[in-house]
Amino acid sequence: MDGKGKLAHMAHGRNEPSGAAGRAALSAGWSHRHRDVSGGWLRPTVFGTVDGLVTNASLISGLGGGGVSAHTVVLTGVASLVAGAFSMGTGEYISVTNQNELVGAEVTLEQRMLSRFPAAEEEELAGYFRNYGADGKTAARMAAAVSADPDTALRVHTREELGVDPQDLPSPLLAGVSSLFAFSAGALVPLLPYLFGASVLWVTLALTAVALVASGMAVGKLTGRPVLRSGLRQLAFGALAIAVTYFVGHLIGGAAR
Repeated sequence: MDGKGKLAHMAHGRNEPSGAAGRAALSAGWSHRHRDVSGGWLRPTVFGTVDGLVTNASLISGLGGGGVSAHTVVLTGVASLVAGAFSMGTGEYISVTNQNELVGAEVTLEQRMLSRFPAAEEEELAGYFRNYGADGKTAARMAAAVSADPDTALRVHTREELGVDPQDLPSPLLAGVSSLFAFSAGALVPLLPYLFGASVLWVTLALTAVALVASGMAVGKLTGRPVLRSGLRQLAFGALAIAVTYFVGHLIGGAAR
């Protein structure tokens, strides 16, 4: 393969243009790489971390407001970490598994329709192309070309009708494990001061606030949102949950004394 062929091959592999226009775009620094938006790991990791952080910080805040001992805080916090982590991991695994099974059932139905009514399915496909702006003849040719390969036809129909790629479904195991470890990491942060002997609630609250802002800023960086705004938004919601739990714990603890 010559230099031009290699360039075209490399550009195709990265979803970048080939030819003279493509080479000009590449030389100008053009790139068309996208981040992973499938949610296979990002959603359970972010959700698990924030959930663990806010859950245990709120729990410890409520216990602190109720005036319980440091030993009780540690015992309850560790129990919450373990129970919450396995609950999150199991729930995420089952949720993604069920979703994939539902998609699989619908894909099987679509495969059966393609086998039994190929002409009707091809016309349906031509309709999608017309909706995208192709004229009638072009849409018909495109539909015929796609329908010539059953696997390609199934993928295109599935994307159009279900909004998913049956060959690129999220992994239940990855989602479950990500959620379990992320929740554990998040829930450990508010416990750290108590585990190291700093049995003062404000230390936990300060550490939690820093973690909420940092995790929110990290998510903002990943998603392309304003970094500081993402961090402060996460801090605001977390602070609300912590404040409400502290108030409830203070009321109940004060009534018991």
